[in-house]
Amino acid sequence: MMIKYLLQKEFLQIRRNSFMPKIIFIFPIMVMCVMPWVMNQEVKNIRVDVVDMDRTTLSQQLVHQIEASNYFIFNGQKATYQEAMKDIETSQADIILEIRDGQYLIAANAVNGTKGSIGSAYLSQIITPLLSPQLGGSPNAQVSPLQSEGVRGRLLYNKHQDYKVFMIPALMGILMMMLCGFLPALNIVGEKEKGTIEQINVTPVSKWSFILAKLIPYWIIGLVVLTLCLVLSWLVYGITCQGPLWFVYLLAILLALFFSSFGLIVSNYSDTMQQAMLVMWFFVVCLMLLSGLFTPVRSMPDWAYLTTYVNPMHYFADAIRTVFVRGGDFRSIAHQVFALLGISSFMSVWAVISYRKNQ
Repeated sequence: MMIKYLLQKEFLQIRRNSFMPKIIFIFPIMVMCVMPWVMNQEVKNIRVDVVDMDRTTLSQQLVHQIEASNYFIFNGQKATYQEAMKDIETSQADIILEIRDGQYLIAANAVNGTKGSIGSAYLSQIITPLLSPQLGGSPNAQVSPLQSEGVRGRLLYNKHQDYKVFMIPALMGILMMMLCGFLPALNIVGEKEKGTIEQINVTPVSKWSFILAKLIPYWIIGLVVLTLCLVLSWLVYGITCQGPLWFVYLLAILLALFFSSFGLIVSNYSDTMQQAMLVMWFFVVCLMLLSGLFTPVRSMPDWAYLTTYVNPMHYFADAIRTVFVRGGDFRSIAHQVFALLGISSFMSVWAVISYRKNQ
């Protein structure tokens, strides 16, 4: 019965804070409606300078295809390669295509290695089919080695290669992390600074009642926000969960349990809100960047890849994409579920042990 009144106190405290209810619901709406568009690692708007010394029908046809492409911005034709290089040096162009004596040279600005390599690959994909009928065994034709007519591609699960399909499940994890990790930690440390937590500590309220009363409201808020995210994903982008929906909620609950326990641990060892925010932000950034939310974990060095074995965000991102995008069943995410359960349970025990109630 005591926990009932503590929960009422927490919900009243949240409601009476004029800023908190607004940020709880405005924040996920902004994240779901804005971030999938800006957190986009697709390479587009590649600025191309063309140096056409041949002036043939084929070379002009190639120029027109570059102009019509959605991935390129045609900067115009330059008289010489040196003139085009000036655009590269001043960041007004990303790629130079030089056509001379039947040779096709692609020079890419590789300061941004991803943009340079992918932009070159895009341009090669335009050049290769255009030249294929003209090759005739000519040794001078510079084309990709992958020009076999028997090779066909099939895109699975995300046939339009829409990056938003990849990012939206990750954004749900970030929201659960912020709502169920940051807010409880800052709430507890805020009560430490005000001195109100000392008043609770001298009452007969048990340790478990206090901890659950602090965490349950944010778990409920997190699940409500997750539901809002699923609705926005369907309404705004037409993207729906391909697998059982309850798997998404199961993964979210396990992730919320981890981050709320982690936030409680940080608040137990912190005396000020600035200290808690700095520690939380340090670990949260590391967990996100090393989890595969934005980039493939297999691209990391071996020593960095080892951290994914203890990173709950990695298990969550892998599992929720399996369910949300590929429609996986429980067997396909069992490893991630049990790993999340084990890590969350360990952090929960640590959180309870580290909290000291003054008598």
